[in-house]
Amino acid sequence: MSDESADGVLVCRSIVRQFYEGDSTLEVLSGVDLTVRESERLAIIGTSGSGKTTLLQIMGGLDDPTSGEVLVNGRSIANIDEKEKSELRNRFIGFVYQFHHLLAEFSAQENVAMPLLIRRLRKDEAMQQAADLLSRVGLRERLDHKPGELSGGERQRAAVARALITRPKLVLADEPTGNLDAGNGQHVMKLMLELNRELDTSLVIVTHDLSIAGQMDRVLVLENGRLHAAA
Repeated sequence: MSDESADGVLVCRSIVRQFYEGDSTLEVLSGVDLTVRESERLAIIGTSGSGKTTLLQIMGGLDDPTSGEVLVNGRSIANIDEKEKSELRNRFIGFVYQFHHLLAEFSAQENVAMPLLIRRLRKDEAMQQAADLLSRVGLRERLDHKPGELSGGERQRAAVARALITRPKLVLADEPTGNLDAGNGQHVMKLMLELNRELDTSLVIVTHDLSIAGQMDRVLVLENGRLHAAA
């Protein structure tokens, strides 16, 4: 698949990712080109082990490609240090994972406020914005609850709120409903799509769930290290 444009919220150019073990080389990504457009909803599907999570991590600057280039908001992340990458992620990218990754010692409100506190926003403002967004996702009565006191669906809704609290240009979601039952999964997905439209953010979801992929604007398949449009 060729990259149709150099202009997008995120652009991958000829991404190759190889892993080495002894004398063996495993090439998981073999020249991936991708442009994520503003406000686009994009699903990436593929079999287990096809490299979907690896690609998502490279897109978010959490892993480095063996070769190729990633541009976030027009800026290459190839030659910037970890501090700059962290700042870029905090400003432009939100992450939602299959497991919530909330910090156990902090309340739901504190967890959601954390990205704003990292930006050095005043604590009272950060906590108010977190409370507002948690209310939006149905957790108004759970602000002071720690993750261990929340249900699986509530924890994932809090994780979605944390990903969106900074109003990022791009949200990267790795099997965001994969650890939930069908009912909670549908609820979390509905919230993600509603907030995606309200906040005008781009959304890339890695999923094996074709019903989720079918709700996106575009579906790509990762197969044999390359992306192509779903049939």
